[in-house]
Amino acid sequence: MTEVTFFVSGLNPIVRIVVVGVSMYVALVLFLRITGSRTLSSMNAFDFIVTVAIGSVFGRALTAKDVALSEAIVAFGLLLALQYVVTWLQIRWPFFRRVVTNPPALLYFRGEFVKGAMRQQRVAKSEIHAALRKKNFGSLDDVEAVVLESSGEISVIGSVEDESSFGEQLEEQLWE
Repeated sequence: MTEVTFFVSGLNPIVRIVVVGVSMYVALVLFLRITGSRTLSSMNAFDFIVTVAIGSVFGRALTAKDVALSEAIVAFGLLLALQYVVTWLQIRWPFFRRVVTNPPALLYFRGEFVKGAMRQQRVAKSEIHAALRKKNFGSLDDVEAVVLESSGEISVIGSVEDESSFGEQLEEQLWE
């Protein structure tokens, strides 16, 4: 039967956690600086997965005695390299971007809620109204369009003066 430790099991495990934790923290900061700002930007599903996996690697390496520091750093490097490759492929091949990220969805346009898109994206009117308040819009009368972005953020586009080409421009932007 294994012995259960409630408070302190000696100085060595605590020193290991400090050394590994500081070393991994420094390695992660260096990796994030190398991979650029995109790594820390608004997240799509793949970015979220990488973020969770990095946290898991960090936590496991910090607390598991059988995970070497070098293994954890290689795991960090692998995850960030995968994230870099996926974002590189997204930029070069629009098909790949459509596979990895959700396209923006038009939720409100010129006085009408786009109920099908709202239902598909699981966005309630109250969430749209909350986004309006956050962007300092008093009412939907001041708004031309509301878009659910690929990152999950809700963008609010105020009324425009040249309405004739606005709809076409918005449609082009949504499907780039």
